[in-house]
Amino acid sequence: MTAASSDSPKRPFDSSLADSSPPAKLQRTSGSDPAPSGNTDGAPGGGEAAGEESKAMAAVRNPRAQRYLVAVEYVGTRFSGSQQQPNQRTVVGVLEDAGVHALSNVCHVDVERISKRKPGEVLPPHEPGVVKRAVNHFLQKNEGDIMVTDVHCVAPDFHARYRALERTYHYRLLSGPEPPSVFEKNSAWHIPEDLDIDAMKANSPMRTLDELTVTEVFPFMFFPSSLERSGMELSDGSLVYSRTRDLESSGKRVEGSCTSGEKLESDEGREFGKRLRHRCFVVTARARSFLYHQVRLMVGLLKSVGSGNLTTADVERILNAKAVTAAPAMAPACGLYLANVKYDLSV
Repeated sequence: MTAASSDSPKRPFDSSLADSSPPAKLQRTSGSDPAPSGNTDGAPGGGEAAGEESKAMAAVRNPRAQRYLVAVEYVGTRFSGSQQQPNQRTVVGVLEDAGVHALSNVCHVDVERISKRKPGEVLPPHEPGVVKRAVNHFLQKNEGDIMVTDVHCVAPDFHARYRALERTYHYRLLSGPEPPSVFEKNSAWHIPEDLDIDAMKANSPMRTLDELTVTEVFPFMFFPSSLERSGMELSDGSLVYSRTRDLESSGKRVEGSCTSGEKLESDEGREFGKRLRHRCFVVTARARSFLYHQVRLMVGLLKSVGSGNLTTADVERILNAKAVTAAPAMAPACGLYLANVKYDLSV
């Protein structure tokens, strides 16, 4: 199995489904794909040499196996990475960068379907839906923090890493003095200070990326009351997040919503047992490939700008230095999500 996204080129893994009887069992195939897995906020996405390597390996693969492109989502908290490692639970070991989550990471896997009744007899490949259900059957028997979300049949030389056209990452930050909820502590980076979103937008170190944006969004643990909904609901029933109600209830001045000058709620007037809400920011980065830890380094830079520790001149100096040592500490892995890997599956 080779993934579209990984932190370092460790040993790869191939797995197979057995026969069609539900649910099919998983087996290792005899052949393996020694290509590196690609990048999760990690290594570059390959090139001509990598493409030639992929073609060369295709010639030695089992011609009776069907190659599938597999999309997986997982909570990265309890994983030690994506590639197999001795005595460690990894994404590939049960099916990236330790602690990084995925809304849609992608790998390819070669599966040869062998008859149970007649050993050695090769049967037609499983339909993608059968593969998805069978793999998830076994994954959910464990911790249940990883799941196959999509499966697609591809050509024998299709490579999940080298055929990727674009990768999108999201990074979640929670801003506010109160400690994060137990539901949030492993899913976002908590920043005690209030962040200046306007300064972060103005100093976005985009340069080589197709997109690098900062947006304020609904907090994850946000269950609005009927009164709060009345101030957010549009005519079509959808909600537009506004912190106006929060500020009104805390007795603060209200001139708008989601502005960088607003402070978070105080304890004054707060209902007993009700937590103060954090502001939630999402940094979105999109490009064909990323350098090692690039997204986390950029988020660390943006956080320093938003908290007032770096100026525009500092950002320019750091970017021009082109050295990791010039940048502030990178953001932790817990807030990073691989959101999407884009392919052209029409060819």
